[in-house]
Amino acid sequence: MTVDRLDRAVGAVVGSAVGDALGAPFEFGPPGQFSARFPEGHAGGDEMCGGGSLGWAPGEFTDDTQMAIALATSLVERGGLDEADVFDRFRRWAAADPPDIGNQTRAVMGSGRPWDVAAAEHFARSGHAAGNGSLMRTTPAAVFFARHGRDATMDAARRISALTHGDPSAGEGCAVFHELVRAALDGEDPLAAIPEALDHVTAEHRERWATVLDPAWTPADATEGNGAVWPTLGQAAWALRGATSLPEVLRRVIDLGGDTDTVSAVAGGLAGAVFGAEGIPERWTAVLHGRVPGLGDHRWTGQDLRNLAMRLAGG
Repeated sequence: MTVDRLDRAVGAVVGSAVGDALGAPFEFGPPGQFSARFPEGHAGGDEMCGGGSLGWAPGEFTDDTQMAIALATSLVERGGLDEADVFDRFRRWAAADPPDIGNQTRAVMGSGRPWDVAAAEHFARSGHAAGNGSLMRTTPAAVFFARHGRDATMDAARRISALTHGDPSAGEGCAVFHELVRAALDGEDPLAAIPEALDHVTAEHRERWATVLDPAWTPADATEGNGAVWPTLGQAAWALRGATSLPEVLRRVIDLGGDTDTVSAVAGGLAGAVFGAEGIPERWTAVLHGRVPGLGDHRWTGQDLRNLAMRLAGG
């Protein structure tokens, strides 16, 4: 089956949201929990089970996709990256007290500081800002900026990441992810694009990213939990190697345990760009849904996300 560029773009955006909702019930649980409940070949169609510590409804996405939608709607409504507008949407979302919000993002959004200094000041005070919270939401921007080329998409990734995560390590991870999605949307193997993407990573961060993206790296080699940005992207790339479908990729990362909604959102975005929207089971997209607190009461569905993805891709 030939997968065209628009189908890959939709696959990336919807795949990320699907991964988020699929992984949410298993967040911070032990490894192997997903396959223990839904063994390979399971035909029940009920993998979007909901539950977890926050009581998600079946198919409900979390803060990962909520922030992704806030970013995506800003990009399409403003016709490009308006950092002040993105930050304001994030701030209004955070002020609405969403049920799941990362500590890093909460601190920056609640600081009362302007968009261009809030994250940097927090990083200067704490020294800790390399969580995966900017990577989890960046798939829509990767789709939007892909058509503008490598330099533009990697630069946009860094700028968007810096709105909440002052550590440049997080921005470099987002930049690599953007470039891998760009390669996938062009019909190329994103894993084969890793060496060239690394050539465009800031020199001081290159070695650490090269380590987790090396073909020999496995999740067992991680030196941090997957709430950090490095193992999150490393696990997504690891899961894609040798995989023949998006469900296989998502099973692999959710079974790792830990921050399952975010790692699955990142892996779903990358795998969706590879396998396309047609590679996402309809039984998952049919129940996919959620709202974005602070930004209206619209109930977003899988079809809404598909339409948004097409606007992001210029289709």
